[in-house]
Formats: sequence, structure tokens, C-alpha cells
Amino acid sequence: MNVQFTARHFKAHDGLKHYAMSQVSTLKKYYDGIVTGNVILRFEKAKDSVKIAEINLSVHGTNLVAIEKSADFYKAIDTAVEKLERQLLKYKGKRRGI
Repeated sequence: MNVQFTARHFKAHDGLKHYAMSQVSTLKKYYDGIVTGNVILRFEKAKDSVKIAEINLSVHGTNLVAIEKSADFYKAIDTAVEKLERQLLKYKGKRRGI
């Protein structure tokens, strides 16, 4: 799986980038037909500087998207990955006709 990382309006440190890439790479164990993945991290400079993690997965036949807002990038990434786990399992079930 090819994973791309983008940080919008800030420079992400290597630890955050490595964490995001490793979390998305763990999704291969749920479905091995993932072609590409995109991780986009950004902030909303409103009151409390909300952090947003958006993860896009391209699988055979469709695109799966999870967008999560949190006060911390790590929490946002974890929650978005959990959403994608559920989406992948549902997609896998539909492909198998269950």
C-alpha cells in the first residue's frame, strides 16, 4: 500500500508523521486490497485550535474517507483509523456477499 502524508499550514515533526503512517499501515490486516492511502493533517484556527485528521483510502472499486476533529493530532488519527476499520470490515463483507 502506498501512503502519502500531507500537513497543511504547519510543519509536522517526524514522530507525528511516523505515527500516522504506521497507524494507516495497520489497516492492511483488515483488507489487503487497499491501493493507496492519504493522510491529511490540518488545524482550524478558531477559538481552541482544533486539529483535524483526514484519512482517505482507495480500495478496489471505491474510496473510503474518515475525518475526525480533536484537541490532539494523535487522538484524531486514532479515531479516524477506528472509523476506517469499521468501514473496511463492512466493505469486505459486502464484497464477499455476507
